[in-house]
Amino acid sequence: MSNPNADEPLEPPATDALPRRAGGRWAAAIAAAVAAMIGLGLYVWARSGPAPAPTSAASRNGADHTPPVAVAVARLGDVPIYVTGLGTVTPFAAVTVRTRVDGELLRVPVAEGARVTKGDVVAEIDPRAFQAGVAQMEGQAARDRALLENARRDLDRYKSVADPDAVPQQQVETQGSLVAQLQGTVRADEGQLATARLQLQYARVTAPIAGRVGLRLVDPGNLVRATDANGLLVITQVQPIAVLFAVAEDQLPAIQRRLHGGAALPVDVFSRDGTQHLSTGRLVTADNQIDPTTGTVKLKAVFDNTAEALFPNQFVNARLTVDIERQHVIVPPSAVRRGAQGPFVYVVRDDATVQVRTVTVGATLPDAASIDSGLAAGERVVIDGLDDLRDGSHVRIAAGPAR
Repeated sequence: MSNPNADEPLEPPATDALPRRAGGRWAAAIAAAVAAMIGLGLYVWARSGPAPAPTSAASRNGADHTPPVAVAVARLGDVPIYVTGLGTVTPFAAVTVRTRVDGELLRVPVAEGARVTKGDVVAEIDPRAFQAGVAQMEGQAARDRALLENARRDLDRYKSVADPDAVPQQQVETQGSLVAQLQGTVRADEGQLATARLQLQYARVTAPIAGRVGLRLVDPGNLVRATDANGLLVITQVQPIAVLFAVAEDQLPAIQRRLHGGAALPVDVFSRDGTQHLSTGRLVTADNQIDPTTGTVKLKAVFDNTAEALFPNQFVNARLTVDIERQHVIVPPSAVRRGAQGPFVYVVRDDATVQVRTVTVGATLPDAASIDSGLAAGERVVIDGLDDLRDGSHVRIAAGPAR
C-alpha cells in the first residue's frame, strides 16, 4: 500500500531540544547547592553568635600581650673572692732508689704501687761476697789486736825493770814506737771492718722516704751496679702533696697581705675540665720572683691527699679564696646586663612595671653576683625574659616562687 504523503518531504527532528533539557537540569542542581551552603552558613552564624567586644581597659590596651618574666629576690650573703690558675700536682719528694753496691739482684719484696714507710726493705742484693769480706776483716783485725796486746806487754816489762842498765833506753823507745804502729794498724782494721759491714748492710736496699712505689725498673736476676743511671725503682711521696699554680702579678699584693697577716687561705683544686672537685688544701707560700715573660707568680699549696685524688704531675685548676665579703647584696648573674652606662638590672616595682637600675657589680661567681651599690636586699630583679623590656614596661611574673 502506498503512502499518500510519500511525495511530501519529511521534516527533520528538533536536534536542540535534548541539550536544552539537560542544561536546565544542571542549572537547577547548582542553584540548590548554593542555597544549601547559604543556609548552612546562616545556621552556623546563628549558633555561634558574634564575637564579644572587649569589656576592660586592660584588654583594649593589649595587656593580654604583656611579656612574662622570671624574677629573683636580692638577698644578703657572703661572697668569697676567688683567684684561679692552672696548676700542676707536685710531690714533696720523689726518690729514685739505686743500689750502693754491685751484685746480683735477688728479689724485690715490695709490689708495684704499694705504700712503704722509711726503712722498709725494697730490694736485696746477693750478700755472700760481702759476708766473706766482713769475715776476712774480722780475722785481720783480731790478729792485729793480738800483736798490739803483745807489744804493750813487752813495753810494760821493759819499763818495769828496776835496773835502768838492764834494758837500753833505745830498746824501750823502739818498743813504744811498735806499740803506736800496731795501734794505728788496729784502727785501720776497724775502719775496714766497718766498711765491710756497711757494704753488707747496703746489700739490703731500704726505702729512704715514705711513699708509693712506682713500676719496677729492674727484675730480679739482673746484675746491678752502683753506677747504673736508671736505678731499681722510684718512690714518690703522695701524702701530703703539693700543687704549684700561677696567678697574675696584680693579684699578688692582696695575697701577700693576707699571708703576712697569718690568715689561712684555702685552695680548692678541680679536674682539668673543671667539672670535678678533687681536694681542698691551704696556701703555704709564694715564689720569690715574678716570671717576666708571663707576668705571673707561682704559688704553692699543700693537700693532705688522704683519698689520693691528686696524682703527681697531674694538671688541675686551682681556686684560691683570698677573702670573703660579708653581708653583701647577691643576685643571680643572669640578672646583670651591660649597657652604655655600665651594668644595670631590671627592678620589678609593685605596679608590675620594671625600672632600669644602674648598679656597681663586685665579685661575680658562677651562681651569684655581688652588688656593691644600686640595689637593696628584698627587691625583685628580672632574671629571664629581659630581651623585650624597657624602662617602665609592664610585665607579668611567671608562675612559680621567686628565687
